[in-house]
Amino acid sequence: MKLSRVLALCTVLASTLCAAQQPKSFYLKSGDNVLTYGDSIAEQRLYSAIVEAFVATRYPSLNVSFVNSGWGGDTVYGGGGGPIDTRLKRDVFPYHPNVVTIMRGMNDGAYRPATDENDQKFSSGYRHIVESLRANLPGVRITAIKPSPYDNVTRPHASNGIPDFEYNEVLRGFGMWIGNYAEQEHLDTADMNTNVVTMLRNAYALDPETAKTIVPDRVHPSFAGHMVMAEELLKAWGARPVVSAVTIDASKPAAKIETATDAKITELSNHGSLSWTELDDALPLPFKQWEDMWGSGAVVTLVIKISDLTDALNLQILKVKGLHAGTYSVKIDGDSIGAFNSDEFAAGVNLALLKTPATEQAMKVYQLVVSQEDIHFDWWRHIEVPLADDGLQQSASAIDSMRALEGGIENKAHKAAQPAPHHFEVVPVQ
Repeated sequence: MKLSRVLALCTVLASTLCAAQQPKSFYLKSGDNVLTYGDSIAEQRLYSAIVEAFVATRYPSLNVSFVNSGWGGDTVYGGGGGPIDTRLKRDVFPYHPNVVTIMRGMNDGAYRPATDENDQKFSSGYRHIVESLRANLPGVRITAIKPSPYDNVTRPHASNGIPDFEYNEVLRGFGMWIGNYAEQEHLDTADMNTNVVTMLRNAYALDPETAKTIVPDRVHPSFAGHMVMAEELLKAWGARPVVSAVTIDASKPAAKIETATDAKITELSNHGSLSWTELDDALPLPFKQWEDMWGSGAVVTLVIKISDLTDALNLQILKVKGLHAGTYSVKIDGDSIGAFNSDEFAAGVNLALLKTPATEQAMKVYQLVVSQEDIHFDWWRHIEVPLADDGLQQSASAIDSMRALEGGIENKAHKAAQPAPHHFEVVPVQ
């Protein structure tokens, strides 16, 4: 039966209220081993690293392991890494994951208009992957991902020039089938297409040239695009958007704490200046550091601005009520991180959007995660696979050493993600 090509475009408008309605129980549990299974978009190791860094920093008490088995050009039948059964037996089963994410489709459509034959081929191959995972990994939890888009937004037609042909319609068709199949087979799902397309449209309307760099070759998203893809997977898993939420009433000499969600406040004082010590339960994502890292922040800044990333993933709200009218500097551990007027403080300042000791710490965690994924890729793709039949004893010892290093870095990232207390001050700006 032909896959549906119905386009279901919907704008996801997140808010703090909606964020509070996220499932209380996060999908991942301590001891989970998560494997990312995909094609070149997974092999970019971008959305997977963002997800891993988020889990490490937002849920620092969880002990969760990750491995990326993405291979460029892969389809539901395999590709450059070998036939699908070879890929599964070599690149999935030996890691004994109990959580697997699957994203296929970009190469399966062959960059041509949809046909009944290709639709049937995709559905048959996808079923085989799921059935093989369940047969070899009893109890595995599978998240079936609707494939990320081909960019027909910033450059309307497919590169082969076929009139009125938008390749992303093929991918949406695959996504519709995945949604129906997942419901039948009790799989979890995440949609990396719909909200990414919405983001592309918003970006293109605001800044057409920068928008083209979100998916620069129309297939492989840049880091900015992967941020929204990671968001969609994390939202599907019920990720908590709030790092912490603190409200302080400074209207009287004896300042008081009104709320302290996911944070512990001690040593609150309003003598001379408002000050306190705060230990949050988690760390924010390092948005500012990512802006600086990727092209001076132009495209990342644009995507953060026009998407719901902040409300969905990165709320660290500080409210200070009862300040006299004026401008105040926020200092953390003695360093000013920004200045805001009394009205802004009363409404709430999102510290996660600033450079703070917490975002610097989170950036170090992210860098460790990237190193871990890179080391895994190196021994897997440069030693294990190409030298499998050479019989070199040195290969096995090299892999053992690199795997040990990979595990050591993962442990270091977990330790680096543990929140630390910081001294806060809110002082008038003269």
